[in-house]
Amino acid sequence: MNWIKFGIVPLIMFVTLHSTALAVDTYSTVKLDGLTLPEWPVVVSPYGGKLVLSDSPEMVSNDGIMYQDTVSGDIRLFFHHVNATEVPKKIVVLLENYGKDTAHITVVQHGLGGPSLDYLQVGKEVQQEYLEGGNLYLIEVPCKESRSLISSLDHSIVEPNMLVNGMYDLKIDHPVIVRVMMMPLDADIAEFAAKAKVLPADPGEHRLRGTFEGKDRLIVGKHTYDGMKSGSVAVTLADNHLDQYVRGIDATDGTPTLNYGNYGIVYKIYLPSTSGDEISYYLNPRGGEYAGWLGLEYRHQDVHTIPTPADIMSFGSNKISESAYLGTYESGKSLWMTFSPPGASNLPIKLILEPEKVK
Repeated sequence: MNWIKFGIVPLIMFVTLHSTALAVDTYSTVKLDGLTLPEWPVVVSPYGGKLVLSDSPEMVSNDGIMYQDTVSGDIRLFFHHVNATEVPKKIVVLLENYGKDTAHITVVQHGLGGPSLDYLQVGKEVQQEYLEGGNLYLIEVPCKESRSLISSLDHSIVEPNMLVNGMYDLKIDHPVIVRVMMMPLDADIAEFAAKAKVLPADPGEHRLRGTFEGKDRLIVGKHTYDGMKSGSVAVTLADNHLDQYVRGIDATDGTPTLNYGNYGIVYKIYLPSTSGDEISYYLNPRGGEYAGWLGLEYRHQDVHTIPTPADIMSFGSNKISESAYLGTYESGKSLWMTFSPPGASNLPIKLILEPEKVK
């Protein structure tokens, strides 16, 4: 991730709307500044299982364990690491079972990006793959044994300065140790894990690792939005003021930790509106360069994902008035959005609602 700058967290597919959405052919960027708009009041409710976050040290300069914890149940793993040595390495995720029974891990949803030198592209790839879903798969870890969560990484060469980023939703029926490690290319993974030491975390607000309760977040409007009365409004996400950062514990040493940017948290957003008009939606980055995807479900039928932005890889570095157009929809109908802060992108971000009169 990128870091805090000026008090703000630094952290293509061509899409055509289905017939249920209105009046657009492409999702392009437009000039729309969310900073000048009134904030639409919402209720923020954390829910779901645990988030296991491994992003510190982000720039990994030595072999070892970046993060580990013993977990079970409903788990999301988010890892984000760069090989900061001068030689090729591999970055792997190992599941270890020290219990008496075989552990069954169902990978429900996942996204993997890298290794690559283009950090924003890696983060965007993870979001796309995760939001578009795919076939789930099962991993069995017998008693006193270990298995890799992502077998492709076992043989993947991470060259110097390359990033690997992943987001994995897991259902685990018996406790396992999840270890995220960087190691020599020729080392045996299980043998390395048995001797590896935990690497020190990055200092201060850069300490982006830990285990957090509430891996999901529900955002619901406090009132029914009437565009003709309220005009253009914005909802701010991941700013630690209107939308608080999740707090947790670094399981490697027991210290409290804060997830600056809420990386790995998945937001479900529902803003009820009155019937009779249309509403255009935009995503406006406020912290700097941003590259991600967003999921939409309209009237429980039209389900699709949108690159943010669509016409370029990223936006928001110099022109903070740039906004990604998400589509125009009939007001009063069910519209759900799925959002998660992408790795390597900057937060906070604003969701803008712009009223449109029906012609």
